[in-house]
Amino acid sequence: MLYKEVLENLRRGSDEILIEDELIKKLEENRPLRIKAGFDPTAPDLHLGHTVLINKLRQFQDLGHDVLFLIGDFTGMIGDPTGKNATRKPLTQEQVMENAKTYQEQVFKILDPEKTQVMFNSTWMNKLSPAELIQLAAKHTVARMLERDDFSKRYKGGQPIAIHEFLYPLIQGYDSVVMKADVELGGTDQKFNLLVGRQLQEVYGQKPQVVLTMPILEGLDGVQKMSKSLNNYIGVADSPNDMFGKIMSVSDELMWRYFELLSFRPIAEISQWQHQCQQGANPRNYKVMLAQEIIERFHDKQAAEKALKDFEARFKQGAIPEDIQTVELSTSNEYYAIANLLKDAGLTASTSEAIRMIKQGALKIDGEKISDPKLQIPVNTDQVYQLGKRKFARVAVTS
Repeated sequence: MLYKEVLENLRRGSDEILIEDELIKKLEENRPLRIKAGFDPTAPDLHLGHTVLINKLRQFQDLGHDVLFLIGDFTGMIGDPTGKNATRKPLTQEQVMENAKTYQEQVFKILDPEKTQVMFNSTWMNKLSPAELIQLAAKHTVARMLERDDFSKRYKGGQPIAIHEFLYPLIQGYDSVVMKADVELGGTDQKFNLLVGRQLQEVYGQKPQVVLTMPILEGLDGVQKMSKSLNNYIGVADSPNDMFGKIMSVSDELMWRYFELLSFRPIAEISQWQHQCQQGANPRNYKVMLAQEIIERFHDKQAAEKALKDFEARFKQGAIPEDIQTVELSTSNEYYAIANLLKDAGLTASTSEAIRMIKQGALKIDGEKISDPKLQIPVNTDQVYQLGKRKFARVAVTS
């Protein structure tokens, strides 16, 4: 594969590569690169937000490179201050190790175990003497630490910053020195820490690692980052039915963000689907495909198929009356305007009422809320339309 194609694949979904020319030079060495990513086991389970980065690690593996999956059992006890407006409560060694067990089980649903080296930074940090830790601290300045956005805001705002918090980025950077990382991956919020790794490697006489940052995945609310504490997450260990229901609940706009960062399907294919939706195709059909792909990855194909059947059964049993009317509409066009369809099916008295109801969030198609009053329904579809709580119709559109 040409380096141009390799870079195109590695850029997919990424936010920034620092420095891209250095990555090209490393790739030209024709050797397996050492790709580092660190995870502090601060919670017992991984969610899909974590897998954005893990998916990128898998891409590197597929290109023949070695993945160094670092479990920050030592840094986890410090507590990552990134993005915090107060000192974070450290975890105990027991809590960290218990969480680390599930991380290892879950990560191999994506990564190839034979091409992954799991490492713990306590392995070398527990051997570092107090004198050596002081020597490490001497290789960075307080001024540079205060350049970090969250530290800067807390300092200016009079919020306390504990001394041990400055150790966190130093130790994360020192991990890269010990691991001899060629590339380190992290979220956009980790950029400062990743760059500390570059700086320390140069101090220790190594070639600096390339930094590749990945965007932070929004949670189910589409606003805040996916987080268990915010209860807007999809867990890697969630049941197939829970996964399916949660993915089907995301907005149509957020669905494409999830496709970009979570799906392994080709970008060209996803772009084609997005275009089809803009032309009037029902986004629900693509959301189903995304849900099944994710479930198949973390469970299996049978579980994905069963989750779809269970979802449809729950919808039919819980939302559609037994005496629902069936309406057949035909058109000589390729699409049927949604406002006209609702009027012609007898669900509204006029197209203006239909548009108003859609804008108010009163329309569901096959159980999924629709908010676009300009939606075009393709011909040869058979779907259940619900307007408000009590109006239902199964509408078949034919040409």
